[in-house]
Parts: sequence; structure tokens; C-alpha cells
Amino acid sequence: MSPTLPSLADASWLRAKATQAVLAVLDRDGEEARVIGGAVRNTLLGEAVHEVDIATTATPETVMARTRAAGFKTVPTGVAHGTVTIVVDGTPFEVTTLREDVETFGRHATVRFGRDWEADAYRRDFTMNTLSVDRTGRLYDPVGGYDDCRARQVCFVGDAERRVKEDYLRILRFFRFHAHYGNGAPDPAGFRAAIGGRDGLRRLSAERIAQEMRRLLLARRAAETVALMSEAGLIEIVFAGIAYPNVLDRLAHLEAWRGERPSAALRFAAAGAAIREDAERIATRLKLSKAEAKTMLGAIAAAAHFPVDTAHAARTLLYRLGPTDYSNGVRLAWAQARAAADARPWPMLLELPRTWNPPTFPLDGKSLIKAGVPSGPEVGSTLARLEAIWIESDFSLGREDLIARLTR
Repeated sequence: MSPTLPSLADASWLRAKATQAVLAVLDRDGEEARVIGGAVRNTLLGEAVHEVDIATTATPETVMARTRAAGFKTVPTGVAHGTVTIVVDGTPFEVTTLREDVETFGRHATVRFGRDWEADAYRRDFTMNTLSVDRTGRLYDPVGGYDDCRARQVCFVGDAERRVKEDYLRILRFFRFHAHYGNGAPDPAGFRAAIGGRDGLRRLSAERIAQEMRRLLLARRAAETVALMSEAGLIEIVFAGIAYPNVLDRLAHLEAWRGERPSAALRFAAAGAAIREDAERIATRLKLSKAEAKTMLGAIAAAAHFPVDTAHAARTLLYRLGPTDYSNGVRLAWAQARAAADARPWPMLLELPRTWNPPTFPLDGKSLIKAGVPSGPEVGSTLARLEAIWIESDFSLGREDLIARLTR
């Protein structure tokens, strides 16, 4: 049996003037409104709250009429699905009318607006997302989500297999939520349902899969979860290849140790790419952006050059690769090497971009022609030869020193 449900009256996002203003307009005259989902869940879990969503018995038309009368900015972002965005003092609130299923066939289910909070809860994916709170801070728990929240157990609402068949994207959401919020092993019923429905992932668009995987790979238990997905036979569908959860785990630890903001593209490379062909396959399979593909390919190519043992060799690579590919290459190579972060030469390699800016080569084609080099192919070959000399000098030779080498 669940313990007495706590009050969320002291939650800063609930006490906020903008939140109370929206709830006061919607929660009256026979209609009810509550904050639901992420803000409630994250507060109970001690996680940061980034947005406040509201559910209401009022129809979208009533929501818009009331909020406009109150002087709030109203945006009909998804009226057909019951969703209106309200902006108060610069803070957006997604307000959605309660719904209930008429017919269920995946994401194209026929629904109608309703007034039954429990029926609406049974349409949602996970029990921890059904928790709601009214403007006084009273917590409502229609399906036992509070116990699951306390246990950090991601559980489907109702029959897990049925919920997966309604929308196969829920398989990835199950693992993504587990990676962010879960403790211990995943819910057995949900895990079995994910395995049983995995072929349904092939019906999903690449963009939807990529969106879930980006968020999953940035989660605190990303590596453990990728290992679970591999065990469940999902990664070979998602990546069209195999996974490297240990490399991902080491990269995540390195980023945390150095206080660095993680990159989803670099984590894609760590999780599923050992060679260029792997990165190209994942980028194509998931229709990643050009920027993401460039980051992955640059990191894979750069990682092949590391480690190097001398500061000069490291500076040469930083100059040749550029700071982004160099840094990503070092991180990825370190994660692949399984060496301690403080083992030589990794500290020097990791710190170099912070302590040394590659200089600009002091010559160009015009300066060589002016110095007497005939225009044409010889200019390029001479530039390459002098640049190699300049790099070998540890970038110390100046313009006149290099031009003097023309006669040697």
C-alpha cells in the first residue's frame, strides 16, 4: 500500500506567480486543472524541472477563451489533439484537455476529449508520468505511480505488451526513461514487452528513433542502458550494427571528471562506431544532421592518431586537425584505450587545446610568387615543403626565415 502522499505545495515552480495565474484561470467554474507529468515526477525524484505541463477538463476552446480574457498569450499548437500553449510573463505552459480512447491502433488512435482523470491516466505511457498536482499542492496518483517513482522503476501503465503495440516508440522511451531515472534492473514486464515488440521499431521513422536515442545517450545511465538494449536485440535494429557500451561508459566518466558538457554526436560515435564505416552507417540509418555526421567522422578519423608521446607531436595534430576534431579524437581514443585518465600522455593531450592555440602559417601563394617562385603547381608543392619545415621547427620559424629556405 502506498504511504500517505506528500504535498508539493512548497515546490518553487508551483508557487511561481505564472503557474498560479494559469491554474487560477482554468481551475474554476466547474472545470479542473492540474500540473501533470514531468514537473511532478522530477520533483519527487529530486531532479531539475524544466517545464510545467497542465492537464484540464476544459475543452481547448474554453482554455483559449479564458486565457485570452485574462490577457495571456495563447497559441493553438495542437488544438485537434487538445493542446494549447499559454505564455505568461515569458513562461510557456502546455495545456492539454483530458482524453480517452474510442479506438486504439497505434499512434493513430481515435480519441475524444474527456473529464475522467483516471481514464486519461490509462492513456499515458509510464506510471510515473500519470502523477498530477493541483494548485494547492495536493498530489493525485490514479495508477500507483508514486510507489514506482520512489523506487525509480519505469513501469508501463497497465499491460506493457499492449502499450508497446499501441506505439512501438514506447520501447525506446522505456529505455530512455530508465537511463534517465531508473535504478537497478529495468521493470521485467516492460523489458519482456520491449523484446517481444522489437521488430516494430523497423516501422518507425529514422527521425523519431534518432530523437529518442540522442536523449538516451545523454542520460546518466546511458552506457548501462545501451548494454541492456544490446542484450535485448534492439541495438542491431537501431544502429544496424553492434554497440560499444564500455567505450560510451568511459567517455561519459571522462566528461564528468573534466566537467565537460556531453555531445550527443560524440556519444553516438562512442556507442556504435569503431571505424569510419560504422559512423557513416549510423548517420545514414538515423538520418543524423550533417553537423552530427561531421562530428562523428571527424572524431573517428582523429582518434586513429592517438596517443602520441611528445608535446610536439600533439601540437602538430592540433594544428593539422583543428581544435574540435583534435579534442573529440583525444576523448574517443582515450575511451577506447581503457587507460587511466591520469596515465601519460593523456593529461597532456587533453589539456593542450586549453593551453596552446595553433598559430597561422605565415606564408601564402602570393608571398611565394613575390619571392620568385613561378606561378603554377610549384607554388603548392613549395608551400607544402615549407609548411613541413615550419611544423618541424615546432612552429618557431618566421616568414623571412621560411623565405630564406627557398634557396636551399
